[in-house]
Amino acid sequence: MMINSENTPLIHRSDYQPLAYRITEIALDVHLDPENTEVSARLHFLRQNPEPVKEIHLDGEGLELLEIRRDGQLLSENSYVVNGAGLTLLNPEADFVLETRVRIHPAANSALSGLYHAGGQFLTQCEAEGFRRITYYQDRPDCLAKFTVTLHGPKDTCPVLLANGNCVAQGEDAQGFHWARWEDPYPKPAYLFAMVGGDLAAMRDTFTTQSGRQVALEIYVAERDLGACSQAMESLKRAMRWDEEVYGREYDLDRYMIVATDSFNMGAMENKGLNIFNSKYVLASPETATDTDYQGIESVIAHEYFHNWTGNRVTLRDWFQLSLKEGLTVFRDQEFSADMNSRGVQRIGDVRRLRAAQFPEDAGPLAHPVRPDAYSEINNFYTATVYEKGAELVRMLHTLLGKEGFRRGTDLYFERHDGHAVTIEDFVEALEDANHTDLSRFRTWYAQAGTPLVKAQGVYDPKAHTYTLTLSQSTPATPGQAHKEPVPIPVRMALINTQGEKTALDSRGDREKVLVLEEATQTWTFTEQPDPVIPSLLRGFSAPVRLENPLDDQSRSFLACVDDDPFNRWESTQELALQALLAGTQNPGTVQHFPDALERALAATLQDGAMDPAFRAELLSLPSEDYVGEQMAVIAVDAIHQARDALLSQIGHHFHDTWLNLYHDLAGAYARDGLSIGRRRLRNMALSYLVYSDRHREDDMTLHARQQYVQADNMTDRLAAFQLLVQHPLHDAEDILMDFYQKWQDYPLVIDKWFAIQAMAPRADALRHVQHLLVHSAFDWKVPNRVRAVLGAFTVNHTVFHAADGSGYAFFAEQIRRLDDINPQTAARLATPLSRWQRYDEVRQKAMIQALQLLAAKPHLSRDLAEVIQRAYPSGA
Repeated sequence: MMINSENTPLIHRSDYQPLAYRITEIALDVHLDPENTEVSARLHFLRQNPEPVKEIHLDGEGLELLEIRRDGQLLSENSYVVNGAGLTLLNPEADFVLETRVRIHPAANSALSGLYHAGGQFLTQCEAEGFRRITYYQDRPDCLAKFTVTLHGPKDTCPVLLANGNCVAQGEDAQGFHWARWEDPYPKPAYLFAMVGGDLAAMRDTFTTQSGRQVALEIYVAERDLGACSQAMESLKRAMRWDEEVYGREYDLDRYMIVATDSFNMGAMENKGLNIFNSKYVLASPETATDTDYQGIESVIAHEYFHNWTGNRVTLRDWFQLSLKEGLTVFRDQEFSADMNSRGVQRIGDVRRLRAAQFPEDAGPLAHPVRPDAYSEINNFYTATVYEKGAELVRMLHTLLGKEGFRRGTDLYFERHDGHAVTIEDFVEALEDANHTDLSRFRTWYAQAGTPLVKAQGVYDPKAHTYTLTLSQSTPATPGQAHKEPVPIPVRMALINTQGEKTALDSRGDREKVLVLEEATQTWTFTEQPDPVIPSLLRGFSAPVRLENPLDDQSRSFLACVDDDPFNRWESTQELALQALLAGTQNPGTVQHFPDALERALAATLQDGAMDPAFRAELLSLPSEDYVGEQMAVIAVDAIHQARDALLSQIGHHFHDTWLNLYHDLAGAYARDGLSIGRRRLRNMALSYLVYSDRHREDDMTLHARQQYVQADNMTDRLAAFQLLVQHPLHDAEDILMDFYQKWQDYPLVIDKWFAIQAMAPRADALRHVQHLLVHSAFDWKVPNRVRAVLGAFTVNHTVFHAADGSGYAFFAEQIRRLDDINPQTAARLATPLSRWQRYDEVRQKAMIQALQLLAAKPHLSRDLAEVIQRAYPSGA
């Protein structure tokens, strides 16, 4: 396959070299203008070693150099070289000051990397390599400098001027301009730099740290959104307190600022003291945000705050260490959310996300280790492997060391490396030294791609009263890694007897153990087991592996009713449902027998009114179409969809009266506490099963949904009904669609949902409908949230995206071609579903390859998208 892109060389981790020069200080003077912004930079360079060097390269992209001086003197043209990659200084002194003045064009920056102007605001995104689009610099994470920034802007359109750190001075220029100077006392890499200019209002609060300092908290949003910031502010204060109590980490600046925008490629960015957020993770009110939105805000606010120590105060040596900050911080935000909410429900959600995104990534052509060995475009490695699997690796370390041991290790890590740019080895070594243990074999997890398969085999000996458990592990080959080494796998386990009780596993009476599977195969024998037992393995999902545990349906159903581990009780129910769904794919379109074991498990949950309603909802949910497909050698798109619809209908019919009673019994006034959130979720699940009870005709259940849509006093209930009506194959929802749009057209985040629900509707005319969405007056190619709401949602509309005639792939490839010219990062991330072409039948494989070829032939293909295509189909055609 010929790819129309510049031949970008791979960057290898093994080629890392320390900086010859460090920049001790940088002072920026920025005159903000949407069309032509001028940036003056003053950099103090200091050579790191006595040997002179011939040149220093500074990164720079899309910069117009206006002036350059060294130690105050204009440089002659033979003293430097400027090209599309940056600026090279020739024969530099050991200690000097470089001054440059450049011009950039924020309004034309649709890639949203560097400084850009969108929605009337000046914003920055410098991770991973955006600072080079602002000024010439050593744009790498191990270049730490103290920043002073002076921003100039018109008072009418930019009354607010923000940057990292503390505001130390401000004043007015001539002709309606003003300025503000910010100093950050802590050295930081350029990827953590941020500045904002715009007409913004602020919600203000304070937080008193454990040492008694008062920190000013400020959330900047558009004036009309000021009343929708309470969840973000309360989440921030809870996160600050939690980090003090659990990790001993106190905030270090005088103020903590958050700015919300609709125009952002990511969820949020942890710039030191000035976080820039996608508004999706800041704005919420009961009328406009669902319970899931509220929980997402709490999680992401916490995540970015926790980066203050795990990423900012201790940062990365190079981008290969990305999971050092992201995996560790995801683990921290997961634990925070577990402490704030239901730990069992949180863990199930963590695993569901891991299996939905990371397991397929690990099994496909884009597989890579948590710490990759090479990359062409670092933006393509902000992946589920780095984030979600990286968090699971930290969780395993927490399990192996215990809560207190892990805290000792992180304390030593912060003490040793505060203010430094470090590696994953530095983190692991701190854990080792603090606990006097050897984690050398654990490092293999960071270097090895692929999801290990753990097979379990248990034998009960009624004469000897023993239970013998044998575990084995293997990891399939992945691109570039044919041979895999065994890795240490912590398997948390218990044995459950016929009375549903956990038995003693040793002479101390422990009823739960963590077995560490380090070799290819290991065996453990548990004595004094007078009755037959069933193993409850991988409790709490103690390792990111696939588990084959050959239990029969009766045993699984038993565990689904009595296991006291929330994750394993859910997992047992999911396995029963999965087997029913896989059986249904064998004869699509025919009515399958409702398995007795699954019926018993669901009935037990439905009858347990004392159970946490959020957990009940988890137990009553079915595996997704994606998850079912991942269990098949060849993903049978249509058969999976039909089987899942059929099982939903069966469950709806079988428990119809119970669902109806639940739906009415769980009604109540809106409240934001955990119990109320769980009740809403369970009630909306009941409505969903009722509507699915007969998808082949319209009945009273769709009337229930319409009534709920009209009468709902919150977005959670209204959106649940709206989605059921819009995605019903026979229901005419045009009036509902129009009503929803007219009510919420001035709320971008709500209209994103309006777009996404339509793009996901598996209707006969879905492709034509999505084409119409792309020309809707509210659609904007330059707003990533809106693009993801349509194209991202379209890729999970499986029967349409994966249509056998290839129409979904062809349409999608055309849209990615267009998007690549506007926002390469978003285009590359959206294109990844095409990389899974090998998992489908020959007809779909051919159509997906044609779509990849269409993208590869695009003139001026971006580096981001080119790398995804090359890795997706490396052999060509």
